[in-house]
Amino acid sequence: MSTDFAFGPFAIDLQRGALFREGRPVAISSKGFRLLEALLGSPGRVLTKDELIQAAWGDTAVEESNLSVQIAALRKQLGPTAEGGDWIITVPRVGYRFVGAATEPTQQIAETKTFAAEHRPSIAVLPFLNLSGEEEQEYLADGITEDIITALTRFRWLFVIARNSSFTYKHKSLDAKQIAQELGVEYLIEGSIRRSAQKIRISAQLIEATSAKHIWAERYDLELTEVFAIQDEIAERVAGAIEPELLKTEGAQAAARHTGNITAWDIVRRGIWHFHQVTNENHLKARELFRQAASLDPELPEGHLWLGRVSAGLVAYGWSDNRPTDLQEGMEAALKAVQLDERNPYAHYSLAIVSAYAGQFEQSISAARKAIEISPSFALGHLVLGMALLFGGRSSEAIAPLEYGVRLSSYDPQNFVWFNILALARLFSGRAEAALEAAARALQVRPNWRTSLEVLVCCYAQLGKWDEARRCARQMVGAVTQPDDVLTPLRTHNPGWAEDMASSLRRAQI
Repeated sequence: MSTDFAFGPFAIDLQRGALFREGRPVAISSKGFRLLEALLGSPGRVLTKDELIQAAWGDTAVEESNLSVQIAALRKQLGPTAEGGDWIITVPRVGYRFVGAATEPTQQIAETKTFAAEHRPSIAVLPFLNLSGEEEQEYLADGITEDIITALTRFRWLFVIARNSSFTYKHKSLDAKQIAQELGVEYLIEGSIRRSAQKIRISAQLIEATSAKHIWAERYDLELTEVFAIQDEIAERVAGAIEPELLKTEGAQAAARHTGNITAWDIVRRGIWHFHQVTNENHLKARELFRQAASLDPELPEGHLWLGRVSAGLVAYGWSDNRPTDLQEGMEAALKAVQLDERNPYAHYSLAIVSAYAGQFEQSISAARKAIEISPSFALGHLVLGMALLFGGRSSEAIAPLEYGVRLSSYDPQNFVWFNILALARLFSGRAEAALEAAARALQVRPNWRTSLEVLVCCYAQLGKWDEARRCARQMVGAVTQPDDVLTPLRTHNPGWAEDMASSLRRAQI
């Protein structure tokens, strides 16, 4: 079989496990990719259902309906041929046939590889090791690996190597740098599973291939009650957790580059690095970079969506000189991002966070839910949903999405905000002890942050622990202050809660 294929406006890169249309990546599932590869390898020939099931699922027993679903999705992704028909036709009671003529697109593949390398960080998930000592557990390690690959493909800014390429390294002892060079990727995820009775331990780590630096690592101990639920949970946790780590790393690399003839996306990545420093000066620098990117390439959704996010951040942290103007700029940018790419969860998150600080809570909730619908493991979608619900006075409903969001993204540099929001959701729902735990975690992430200390005062006051409340109140005197704070929408739209907080603070300061 040829290494690569082209047909119509499409090119398929078998090494990377990627499909491109006119040079741009097309989202495709790993099973859909395997089906397409099999069909392209036998153009004009009818492949039986059994042959295709073997190609996509191997020896796993599956219903024929699974094949029908995957073929239907593949047809939708490819769209019609130049003549208006389907690329894949059904042969009743037999199977399917690919009707296009496949060629070897050496130049086209080279161009698509260059596009991918220049526009998106690339990553491969290596087969997780089975440390259980039981061969029958091998399927579990493979299943978790494949689910993580699938989960990562939902992050559209990330170029993910497909399963058929990653799994060529199963049981091979090669170092990360060599594997990354062979696959042409910048990052690798390695991991292992160990099962004991009804418990399972999953370890995962993210590696920057060139330096072999470990960027992120985590271990999960879970009950093995239902295998596929475990796989889904691990995949979502890992995918959610590495996202902020990759954004920070990619942004830092872009910021360190020389300032020559750079693209709008390079400018966005530089801005992302400044954004994640979470200081007044860096937020202002990030805004200027995002404005520059949006002006340089008005059709690039990322420039607009990050402009929306930083505008909301400036307002939330009290760094805005003109709150209404900044919110208007952020709202227009976020709406533009959604218009340009309605399948981008970050665009909907941008709209959700700006709407939350503009007091438009129903719009914020709707945008957050859309982001989650597009990408179920998108931590920020769950977090902003909880924020909008809390600001809108629905504290009990806010708890679940906030808890899920911080669990998905344990290392987000702005978690001091989300833990404070979670603490208040719990506090106003009558769960003061749990609220105190979240408030304490917020202070650990960003020590001496005035809002965190204030929330701690309220939690201690609710529990009748006035000595601790007074201690936190005294710390507030030398804490980081700002003309406004992240809780302004909550106070403005929930005067009863605002008075309860103010009353606790007054009593603690006596």
